[in-house]
Order: sequence, then structure tokens, then C-alpha cells
Amino acid sequence: MSSQAHTSSPPREKPRVCIEEQPEGVRSAIYSALGLLLQICIEWLVRLTGRRIRKCDAPWLDCVLGKPGVIGTGVYQRIAQEEKLALSQPPDAGLIEDFAALRGPSFDPDQVDPRIRHFYEHAALYRLEVWSEVYFAGKFVLWLLVEFISRRMDQLNFPISSLEVAKGMTSEIVQLRESGTGRLVHTGWLRRFKSTGKVIYAGLYSITKVPDEVNPCVKVTFPCYGSSSVYLRPSANPDHSFQLDSSGSGFGRSGFYRVIESGPDHCRARNFRSLHELFHVYVDEENTLRVDHKISFVGLAILRLHYKMTLLPTGGDLAPKRPQPVTHEQLA
Repeated sequence: MSSQAHTSSPPREKPRVCIEEQPEGVRSAIYSALGLLLQICIEWLVRLTGRRIRKCDAPWLDCVLGKPGVIGTGVYQRIAQEEKLALSQPPDAGLIEDFAALRGPSFDPDQVDPRIRHFYEHAALYRLEVWSEVYFAGKFVLWLLVEFISRRMDQLNFPISSLEVAKGMTSEIVQLRESGTGRLVHTGWLRRFKSTGKVIYAGLYSITKVPDEVNPCVKVTFPCYGSSSVYLRPSANPDHSFQLDSSGSGFGRSGFYRVIESGPDHCRARNFRSLHELFHVYVDEENTLRVDHKISFVGLAILRLHYKMTLLPTGGDLAPKRPQPVTHEQLA
């Protein structure tokens, strides 16, 4: 890596524990052929049905595009090298530098429990525990994607069985900054199975303005062959919990977008309105921070993840205190 893009404790490749049979010989060749076929089908679906857009006309779609092959933990080092950025992992880094940046005409960040805000601004201070449930309707689709595509690129390895997350999930926040100015360019959140080291999510988090949304959205990009980007609309609930919802009604709204290159100045973007994600972040009756994450396809729930976030011992002094009750007059 060049001197301009030096690293500071980059994500390390975790030694894998072999807990499943790996395809070999003829079976491996068949798996590779099926995986390639699925990737080509997805690519051409986007090329044929997606919109060809000038990159300069849609800055909200700008994202890191992955290349064919393995993505894995090395994606952040690759970005640092290509964009001449300095990579680091500050111990108190967050997914969002300033939660208040989500403020908009219909979203007031001050109505969200400050402990939730603290997580988003200092996610590296938290330990994650996770539980998963795959619904019958989604088992076959997820198995196809994970078995033939995700495992080969080491990205988006959704847990098909709850046993896969039984030993836990790692959580690492990666920051990529301009070497001269220190300006934050990308924030990465890397999550892996502790049992195998396989990458569940190697994502990039930011806040962006989507054309037809009144409030800024949380943008999550997963480099793959091209990228899978999710634009999440924020909202605050009466109980001060927080929601992020991708159920937009069309192109230019919140939602799931698949983006691929289409020449040096253009990209192809396809909005999949049938695929939705919903996050509900809340503090339970025992003052524990939790997240319910639901992925649905054509209206059917296919995967649910439940997270429990606990402050690490070093982060306790930085945590916000439990908020005082809010009166009806204050909310008026």
C-alpha cells in the first residue's frame, strides 16, 4: 500500500474453522458454474431493466463498486489504495459521525432515545449478540444466493441456520479518511461469524439526500459485483425508539438499488421495490439496547435478525444516562 494510504490496525483475516464440507472436484466445478450463471443473470437483469444514468446527475447513487472475485475483509484496504485514503479503526468510532445530520422536515433526532444515538455515533464501543430466524418462504432463495454467490465472494453470507450465529458475530468499525485533511470519506462496518470468519456484511455507511425523500436517509452500500445499496428512511416512534425503513414506492425514494458500471461516466441502477428492510432500534424494559431487523420479499418475511448491543467495559463512562421522562407539554 502506498504511503498516502497507510493503515492503522486494518481488519485482519480471521483464521477459519472448517465446520462444513467444501465442494471439491466435479462438485466444485458445478458450484462455480452455477454461481457464475446466477451472477450473469443478476447483471443482465440490471443492464436490461435498470436505468442508465450519468453519474454526475445522480450523486446520491455514487458508491464503491466491487469487482468480480473475492470481496471479503480486504475490501477496505482496496478502497484505501485506490482512493489514496488512510485507514484506521478508532476505538470509539461510529457508523454516523453526527446523528443530528438526519434531521429533516418530518424527523427530529432529539425525539430518539440518546442511548440509541450514542450507539450510532460510537458503535465500536459495543459488543453484539445476534439471533436469526429464516422463514420457510425465504430458505431456498437465501440458500441459492449464499451457496453459489456469497460464499465465493465472501460477502453477504446471510445465516441460513441459527447455529451459524450461535458462537457470535464480530463487529469492527473502519474509517477511511483523506490523509491531508482528515476528512472522513467512508465508514465501514465489518461483521463476521466468529465460528468461521466468513463475512456476513462488509458495508459502507453514510447519510445522503435521496431526491424524493423529505429527510436525509441512511445509505448502506455492500460492494459485490457492482454494489447493493440500501437507502433507509429514518423515523422516531412515540416511545423514543428509532426506525429505518427501505420501503420506498419507486425510483428516487428509499429502497434497495443494484448498481453496476455502464461506461466511464454512466452507471446502471435498478430499484427492486419487492425487497424491503426494516430496522427497529429500541431500549427494552431492562434498559438493554436491541434491534429487530426484518428482510422481506414480495411482502413475505424471509429473514429476521435480532441484535443485543452491550457497551464494552471501556465504553461505560462515555454512555449517556437514562433520559428523564418527557412530558406531553414538552412534546407539544
